[in-house]
Amino acid sequence: MKYFVFAIFILIFWAVVIEPNILVIKKITVENKELSGLKVVFASDFHIKPYETYRLRRIINAINKQNPDIILLGGDYVNGHKPGFTLTPDKIANEFTKLKSHYGTYAILGNHDCWQCKFLVMKEFASHGIIVLENENRNLDKLTVAGVDDMQTGHPNVKKALAGARKPVILLTHSPDVFPDVPKNVVLTLAGHTHGGQIVPPNGKPIVVPSVYGTRYAYGFKKENDKLIFISKGLGSSTIPARFNCFPEILVINFK
Repeated sequence: MKYFVFAIFILIFWAVVIEPNILVIKKITVENKELSGLKVVFASDFHIKPYETYRLRRIINAINKQNPDIILLGGDYVNGHKPGFTLTPDKIANEFTKLKSHYGTYAILGNHDCWQCKFLVMKEFASHGIIVLENENRNLDKLTVAGVDDMQTGHPNVKKALAGARKPVILLTHSPDVFPDVPKNVVLTLAGHTHGGQIVPPNGKPIVVPSVYGTRYAYGFKKENDKLIFISKGLGSSTIPARFNCFPEILVINFK
């Protein structure tokens, strides 16, 4: 009996203390001649608690070490539903000013950002030079970055987000449930929100995935109807302050 209790203690300690602080750099390659040579870093679902400035700085340093051409952020920077459970948006935005890339940093908001205070997060990000895309896009010299509103708290409009796009498009959406509405001319869709299931048994099937499609968009690189999406496991945790068999990750996309 004592060995069983000890094993349970070790599992809980791993899930609550160890695994959430392991940072994985996930690298994928996407073929697209127009974007060949472009390196994109995507990070999502930070959920930064009031005492986690060090964790945020560690994430930012890891992103910068990838020498990205552009940095894309997938929402849920704050933690919880109410002030007091999160590092404040101004402090998060101030740390994000340390991100370095050729094209800059582009972001969308997640459900937690909107629950806390959507307009405050947008204001702080804008004042710190981070462009938040809300059913809109930006045409750069090599690509177009588009982003849609959060599905749970807003009204994502893919058509509006892509209006006027003149270059190969990378689309940001917090929830992957938008993907069926994405047209084929989008090179790659990037999403978060699911946390990869956050708690994943050894069989690899998440217990809970916040998606109307169940585990279909839980995690990873998916191709459907000649369209591509990558759903990130994200970096933080919500509801349950633990991760198991679902390491926090930063995604690096190399186009060739």
